[in-house]
Amino acid sequence: MTAIREQTVGARPPLSVRVAWVGHRALYRLSGGRLGLTRPETGSKFGMLRLTTIGRRSGQPRVTMIGYYGDGEDLVTMAMNGWADTDPAWWLNLQASPDTTVDLPDGPRSVRARPATGAERERLWAKFRGYPGWGKDLDALAAGRSIATAVVVLEPRPEAVTAQP
Repeated sequence: MTAIREQTVGARPPLSVRVAWVGHRALYRLSGGRLGLTRPETGSKFGMLRLTTIGRRSGQPRVTMIGYYGDGEDLVTMAMNGWADTDPAWWLNLQASPDTTVDLPDGPRSVRARPATGAERERLWAKFRGYPGWGKDLDALAAGRSIATAVVVLEPRPEAVTAQP
């Protein structure tokens, strides 16, 4: 993992984006997890997953809903904060503690987060265009930020093995 950049959560995304986030989490919670998680469909829509992180300062579990698409066994998303000029708290938390879990439509999965770099980043960034909903011109939206938008890869990891007595 790259060095963790000290960053506080700063400029907030627009109110409409924050309301959508809160509503999405509430829909998931009130439906007992039956609504809110979706699979991605190339050319149609990105998927939605539920990500649990550990707060880098509080040590408490934090939950967010994020869009993703699949790349083989990996899940791919971008660390954007409603296109605000700061990284989202979930990405800062993952940089501090990359092993976590996600909830998908077919159940939970243990993953390890890492940033995509170099040619892999370029390849994965280009694939976002196949999933409408990220924004009409990703490059222009990303260029409007003073920090680079991280492409985050969530790699499957084996379940923790417990010692047998």
